[in-house]
Amino acid sequence: MTLIKEPDHGTPARAGEATVAVEIDGTEVLVPEGTSVMRAASEAGIDIPRLCATDSLEPFGSCRLCLVDIDGRKGTPASCTTPVAPGMKVRTQTPELAGLRRGVMELYISDHPLDCLTCPANGDCELQDMAGVVGLREVRYGFDGENHLDEPTDSSNPYFDFDASKCISCSRCVRACGEVQGTFALTIEGRGFASKVAAGAGGSFMESDCVSCGACVQACPTATLQERSVVELGMPTRSVVTTCAYCGVGCSFKAELRGDEVVRMVPYKDGGANEGHSCVKGRFAFGYASHPDRQLKPMLRERITDPWREVGWEEAIGYVARRMLDIQARHGAGAIGGITSSRCTNEEVYAVQKMVRAAFGNNNVDTCARVCHSPTGYGLKQTYGTSAGTQDFKSVARADVILVIGANPTDGHPVFASRMKRRLRQGARLIVADPRRIDLVRSPHVEAAHHLQLAPGTNVALVNALAHVVVTEGLVDRAFVAERCEDFEAWERFIARPEHSPEAVAGITGVPAEELRAAARLYAGAPNAAIYYGLGVTEHSQGSTMVMGMANLAMATGNIGREGVGVNPLRGQNNVQGSCDMGSFPHELPGYRHVSDDAVRSVFETLWGRTLQSEPGLRIPNMLDSAVDGTFRALFVHGEDIAQSDPNTRHVTAALSAMDLVVVQDLFLNETSKFAHVFLPGTSFLEKDGTFTNAERRINRVRPVMAPRTGKHEWQIVCEIAQAMGYPMKWDDASQIMDEIAMTTPTFAGVSFGKLDRVGSVQWPCNDTAPEGTPIMHVDGFVRGRGRFVETVYVPTEDRSTRKFPLILTTGRILSQYNVGAQTRRTGNVAWHPEDVLELHPHDAEVRGIRDGDTVALASRVGETSLRARIDDRMPVGVVYTTFHHPATGANVVTTEHSDWATNCPEYKVTAVQVTLKRPPAAEPAAARSVAAGER
Repeated sequence: MTLIKEPDHGTPARAGEATVAVEIDGTEVLVPEGTSVMRAASEAGIDIPRLCATDSLEPFGSCRLCLVDIDGRKGTPASCTTPVAPGMKVRTQTPELAGLRRGVMELYISDHPLDCLTCPANGDCELQDMAGVVGLREVRYGFDGENHLDEPTDSSNPYFDFDASKCISCSRCVRACGEVQGTFALTIEGRGFASKVAAGAGGSFMESDCVSCGACVQACPTATLQERSVVELGMPTRSVVTTCAYCGVGCSFKAELRGDEVVRMVPYKDGGANEGHSCVKGRFAFGYASHPDRQLKPMLRERITDPWREVGWEEAIGYVARRMLDIQARHGAGAIGGITSSRCTNEEVYAVQKMVRAAFGNNNVDTCARVCHSPTGYGLKQTYGTSAGTQDFKSVARADVILVIGANPTDGHPVFASRMKRRLRQGARLIVADPRRIDLVRSPHVEAAHHLQLAPGTNVALVNALAHVVVTEGLVDRAFVAERCEDFEAWERFIARPEHSPEAVAGITGVPAEELRAAARLYAGAPNAAIYYGLGVTEHSQGSTMVMGMANLAMATGNIGREGVGVNPLRGQNNVQGSCDMGSFPHELPGYRHVSDDAVRSVFETLWGRTLQSEPGLRIPNMLDSAVDGTFRALFVHGEDIAQSDPNTRHVTAALSAMDLVVVQDLFLNETSKFAHVFLPGTSFLEKDGTFTNAERRINRVRPVMAPRTGKHEWQIVCEIAQAMGYPMKWDDASQIMDEIAMTTPTFAGVSFGKLDRVGSVQWPCNDTAPEGTPIMHVDGFVRGRGRFVETVYVPTEDRSTRKFPLILTTGRILSQYNVGAQTRRTGNVAWHPEDVLELHPHDAEVRGIRDGDTVALASRVGETSLRARIDDRMPVGVVYTTFHHPATGANVVTTEHSDWATNCPEYKVTAVQVTLKRPPAAEPAAARSVAAGER
């Protein structure tokens, strides 16, 4: 694929049938009502000169280049701001228009550096292009007098520069920041000749509220905002469309290259999930793929205290196979297992679980998805019949009320958050349920109608109280319930009990009863109400119960099965959904079908030529416990860092240390590899060939922009290990793996690389019934037939605050970093988050003698770590918060073994802790602080 420039029609498309006929330069064009003359012309193949217009932004009409002549209209109106009208006759080229356009361009060029040949945007500059289009050959005004040519360059951002001398004040960057991103960090300061783009209150980009999403850089028609990578490497000459490997939004990007070197990542306008938008991670933080820390050759060692030695692939694969077979022979068939990765492709995950089941001969396979969103799978399958969210991301544009529970979209899923903020600015109401006052509670042009600041661990009590109001105040959609649901009467009696009233649970949740009642009425009374939730729901001992509670609430109010409603999990990693779909759980084969189902198992046994176990295997916690007990002896860890990301780190490392063989496959030597005997180098997303499945069930192609730097695709390595163990497992390319997935997994029956290359992406189920995929689930009925109401009893978590551990720790993520930080810590993103910090309320800090920036000890009953304190009143009293992006902090040293009752998803969000002053910064020698910062 060599696409670089995508078509730009100047103004956005308008919805509706093409019913308005206009004549443009003698050509009749039929377009929807509300379409601009500029877009109508562009769709007819007629380009009108422009500078301030682009089809990702609403028309603005400031540059005066797009003037046209319209019969019966006075003057020369701007084509971008003029909507079509029936019978309209437009001329885009006349001598008068040509003269006006040249005059406008002369004014622009007279105050612009004439360094085109040395400018990094040479050949990719709209100002340069338009000068040619209007036939500008000379500038009559000269370059004497007042100008902006000496304006300074802002180089504060690690990824792009703002060269004010080249700015034409078209406002495209300002409008992109507001309309597309929704941050409103940029503005036009001053008037007339003095007008200029300003970041915040006239400071630098880094000092402003800019979140470095890149929308301003993408919108800029000149070299005013330019990526440093373009300056350093030159303009790209080709591009490949692929999928971001960060969060579960699944943004499509053009990887733009010069030769075989990636110059920049540009969000793809036709991306189903992002439609041309991006965040700082996907847009700029791709440099880790070529970081010198990457390990590109296999390594072995007999003991974890030995130094690593590099070996060839044949030796490494043979060693893994021999050791696995030997351990099985000595300790039994179930003594080995594997962990799949939510950062890898569907095809790679499918290969690993197949290796475990067919070559290892057991069901000891688990995935990091279980430690984040397995309650989603369990809860939604019990109530609706399928283990996935109900809507596509576009659906939020139809929501009238949005309930965000246990999620921080602006940090964790920023491109979706921009969509949501756009809808909120249009008038939708917002309810936020979160212990912290996240940015969505109040930010530019967005304010929550209700912030339900509940105590950590009380989600189920809260959702039961919301449902109680719905039932007892006559807000149930009884027609929907009668037609489409079952077990409602028993649930109604349960939820109507007095102990579920807002007044009764106020003491549990900390949310005032009237606030909770008002929020319930707002949600239930909306024409369309949608729930979006994150790890603050699932990573609890009652995660599965809470998911079922939200499903109950949506069914009771009829908010399922159409646009603008639903129960929508915001998945954390790029392929959390896909790793679950592919059979990464010890009890389920691909497609969420239980291993005990003889008919399902026979499909795989026939295809794979092996008898499969009918009993579920071990989950990660079971593997670790059994390793400590001496019965589980070898583990293949594919693309995960369980020594940093899993709870109760001491227990994890003790288990890893006890194993005879630990095999780690990853990009970098990580915390888990400290306990590994074999390290197999992995591939970055820029080298992968396959698919990711995002949070909305969208299957996106991941196309390689370069050959694997390690010499092998990850699925090839897995196949070769299986073959060396005696199982004939082979595919010629990744497309054949997807063909096998489609052959064995009903929801993927219609998926192939060829189809994805033709249509862009599809959302499963994709089969004969839905050949183009399924954007909205449960439209005419639930997957299980009738939606099932489930009683959701609130059970307090076992890990409660005590005199010794009086505070509750909850954890989360931050915008600039990703998961355990292995990728983002090796990019310029460290400029925003060089270390994990502990947020605590001023009251909790004062009683402990802690000042902002002090080093504190964070201790629980299982472990202790230290980090710097950040005092912030967005935390409630008694609750502290940190992230887990830096191994130097190792926040999971303190998280406990408590987990969800149904899925073993760890309870990361509720840990009883104590915080004590360790040492103020002033007491640390300057050299020591410098070294510590360098290590991070």
